[in-house]
Amino acid sequence: MVTVGITGGIGSGKSTVCEIWQSLGAYILNADELAKQVMVEHPEVKSELINTFGEDAFKSDGSLNRQHLATEAFEKGRVQELNAIVHPRLPSAAADRMEEAEASGYEVFVYEAALLLENLEPGDLDFVVLVLADEQKRVERVQGRDNSSADKIRQRIQKQRDFEKAADRVDYVIRNNGSLEELEKKAEVIYQNFLTQQKQK
Repeated sequence: MVTVGITGGIGSGKSTVCEIWQSLGAYILNADELAKQVMVEHPEVKSELINTFGEDAFKSDGSLNRQHLATEAFEKGRVQELNAIVHPRLPSAAADRMEEAEASGYEVFVYEAALLLENLEPGDLDFVVLVLADEQKRVERVQGRDNSSADKIRQRIQKQRDFEKAADRVDYVIRNNGSLEELEKKAEVIYQNFLTQQKQK
């Protein structure tokens, strides 16, 4: 099985690339979804979240109170505290999912994460893909998705790393400034390369 990491800024289109690859047969694991799962299912993480962010971190039914955590983390500047609790548990959780995917016969495993390059160790993954897009395109896409104001979206972009400067750290760069059809073609070409590598393993 070929293991792939994909990253990029908000509105770049990395989730769309993942959807295209999923339709071609890849197993997709999203870091945010994995983090939410770890928060609910990992007893130590759960108790640390309650100790740090209060009883309101979880609802009465045991589910994650995402609104409360988002307010605490993003509006009160406590993102690093949240990340320090959750992120150390993600690699082993991701490794478990990777094993499940391989046992199920998947040829390509894709891990989608905005902070992939911050947490990546050499040799963790076979390939790393970076999706880039011009800022105006990114703003328009996010506005179309969730009606945020352009100023708020730009503020979120400013808080993320400058992904353009990371282009020399990855195996493939997808520039997504055109149509969905163009993106599909680029994504399919790279996916075929993954399958070729899988056959050579």
